[in-house]
Amino acid sequence: MKQIYFLIVVLAGGLLSGCGGGGDRGELTGVPQRSFKAEVPYGMVYIPGGSFMMGQTDQDVTFAQTAQPKQVTESPFFMDQTEITNSQYKKFVFWVRDSIAITNYVNDNKYYIQTKGKPASASGKRYINWAYVQKNPVWGNKKGAASNKSKLQGMFYQNEDRVFDRDELDVRLLKYNYALMVLRDAANHRNDPKSRRSDFILRDTVNVYPDTLVWLSDFSYAANEPMVEAYFSHPAFRNYPVVGVTWRQARAFTVWRTRYNTAYKDAHHLPPRADYRLPNEGEFEYAARGGRLGTDYPWGGPYIKNAKGCLLANFKPGRGNYTDDGGAYTVNVRSYFPNDYGLYNMAGNVAEWTSSAFDESASTFVHDLNPTFAVEAKSTDPEVIKRKVVRGGSWKDIGYFLQNSTRTYEYQDTAKSYIGFRCVTSYLGRDIRDKH
Repeated sequence: MKQIYFLIVVLAGGLLSGCGGGGDRGELTGVPQRSFKAEVPYGMVYIPGGSFMMGQTDQDVTFAQTAQPKQVTESPFFMDQTEITNSQYKKFVFWVRDSIAITNYVNDNKYYIQTKGKPASASGKRYINWAYVQKNPVWGNKKGAASNKSKLQGMFYQNEDRVFDRDELDVRLLKYNYALMVLRDAANHRNDPKSRRSDFILRDTVNVYPDTLVWLSDFSYAANEPMVEAYFSHPAFRNYPVVGVTWRQARAFTVWRTRYNTAYKDAHHLPPRADYRLPNEGEFEYAARGGRLGTDYPWGGPYIKNAKGCLLANFKPGRGNYTDDGGAYTVNVRSYFPNDYGLYNMAGNVAEWTSSAFDESASTFVHDLNPTFAVEAKSTDPEVIKRKVVRGGSWKDIGYFLQNSTRTYEYQDTAKSYIGFRCVTSYLGRDIRDKH
């Protein structure tokens, strides 16, 4: 009997494993997927989730009451350790430049992904082979690139726009086209039977080159011509924060950065991370505080000098002693000490764009979990709708604007010599056992 019983068990086990169709023994195990473990993106730091008192911690010297205290909670995310530099932004500019050159001017098959015996795609579209472009630049005097010179003449200034007959890139041609889904609009109209998916897709075309003339237009009767000519182009400023970018340009950069990273992940069969984006003002203030409660500045408080009398940020001290803090204008993005989260210049150097729209009373109506107030302003909307929150203060601001709670704004299509930005990306998943 024992032998017969054993035989039945074996047969039953075989039937069970065979019915699984993949070894799941007929149980609900979910769809097979690649494993995923969150990694800290290059150049970013992990900001753990938590609660804090958002808003004014010192006296409201302007009596504006635009930053009333409110207990809020933020989910974990990753944030750029520094402001986006000229060098980093220039990679975006060069990517757009090369895309336009290859697509509209050179039109040579060697720069596209080749598929033997098959068309590039079912739709006939061709995709640029960026690995090839990196090894074989479109521009320059190297073999292959030199033959493109005549084809690329249309990308330079022409006729009366030329200076000493130099070939200078016409930056007006550098436009980035992109599309993204406005999820908030989709959520607000999800029950509308007449709505279509295309109603919630934002399509924008942005000129990506920074406005270098802001160094003159922002200041009356100031001899800033050297900054106009060199700040974005000279290698001496490669690790300085990019300025002269509008809110729309900053957001376009985040879209491109997401696509750039996703393309690499796809090519190496890796799961993508969350999209890059601008921080909302709640995330910015939470990160700026560095885990400290009730402090005025990212390094603590309540003073902008340390015990030795050294200034702790790049701003406008005294009556305009710009150089007392080490720089008359902007400084290297890794100047001064980082806060307790490892973030540099969350106050001073350049003020920074956030994704949040500005409303004087936003603190009274935003949610206490991941609060933000977002408006997708159109070009035809009133100017008041186009205000975006700017945080952190800059090299030309007095100390008040460096406080963690200080809110101000600028219009989304306006560029300034004292406003830059940095990116964030959400932390996917959350396990209370995670240790960082």
